[in-house]
Amino acid sequence: MNEIKRTFSTELARRLAEPEPLVQAVIGPRQVGKTTGVKQVLAERGAPSLYASADGAGAFGREWLLETWQRGMRLPEGGVLVVDEIQKVDGWQDALKELWDNHRARGVRVVVLGSSSLEIQQGLKESLAGRYELVPVGHWSLAESRELDPSLDLEQYLLFGGYPGGYRFRGAPRRWQRYVRESILENVLNKDVLRLRPLPRPALFRQFLELLSAYPCREISYTKLLGNLQDRGNVEVVKHYLFLLSCAFLYRGLEKYAAKETVKKSSSPKILPLCPALCTRGGAMARWRDPDERGRLFETAVGAALARADGDLYYWRDGTDEVDFVFESDRLYAIEVKSGRKRRAGDLSAFLARFPGAVPAVVAPEDYAAFDRDPESFLSAL
Repeated sequence: MNEIKRTFSTELARRLAEPEPLVQAVIGPRQVGKTTGVKQVLAERGAPSLYASADGAGAFGREWLLETWQRGMRLPEGGVLVVDEIQKVDGWQDALKELWDNHRARGVRVVVLGSSSLEIQQGLKESLAGRYELVPVGHWSLAESRELDPSLDLEQYLLFGGYPGGYRFRGAPRRWQRYVRESILENVLNKDVLRLRPLPRPALFRQFLELLSAYPCREISYTKLLGNLQDRGNVEVVKHYLFLLSCAFLYRGLEKYAAKETVKKSSSPKILPLCPALCTRGGAMARWRDPDERGRLFETAVGAALARADGDLYYWRDGTDEVDFVFESDRLYAIEVKSGRKRRAGDLSAFLARFPGAVPAVVAPEDYAAFDRDPESFLSAL
């Protein structure tokens, strides 16, 4: 992984080269190379830097952050101070705000990293408004994965893609599934969700997580999700669980596209795993040989690529008419995924009749390599 330069590293390097940049907050899933990418940027800059991590057995508080900050501010102009896993520092939000406002050395850049979107983004918005920029890091794309391992093709990416540390185990699917479950999901749950947001029924939350793997790229009501849980809660609990999983970079509940905001908010979610590995991590691999299930996997890969792009992502349904994804950026795109699933013809036409300014797009497996490399450029060329 050390030899691969991810897209976010290029963007971070560009921002650090600007005069007096804001705090750069690098956030994203665990085990996708955030720390590696930041260290690559430091090495390429060649300027003095200080890297410090709050990930360890000891207690980290304001004093530790103050000491680290003071050391960083002694760097010469153009130097970079990096604080990793900053959400583990008690009271980091107010402490970082105070240090930035009152003890900032001119010319020193500051980068913070974290694996908990909820903790990092909430703290930044509440205490550091106007002082930071986000540098989002997504799961690994097919293009990045093939750069790491050229033997990995689209079919294998659909089965194992997203977490590069597990690619070495793809010849032993059960071992790969244990890796995803034990090295990634358990860490996310214990360190990013349950530790930071204690839940009254953690067993129910785990059951909900397992339930979602059965509904990749499916629209399903909150009531039906609730009905599939053995230990019943209420709809608001289910909504909160899906929100937490979104903050942990695992799943998103896509809203239905509509002109009225109230319709979006009241719609049933379409469950989008944020990488294919989250679909196949449990159960028999034989399940995914079924054309319909395989089609769901390909649709997941397309949706996950769109989720990494800079825009708003939805789905659309009106009666029996449906569009797989609606992507809104500089223009509105209605996207049909040619996944092999049985479906009706004419759904794109129905959407375009309702929203005549939209641009239709079709993504088929043979298009995926170009689409995955840069979804926005792929769509804008239509």
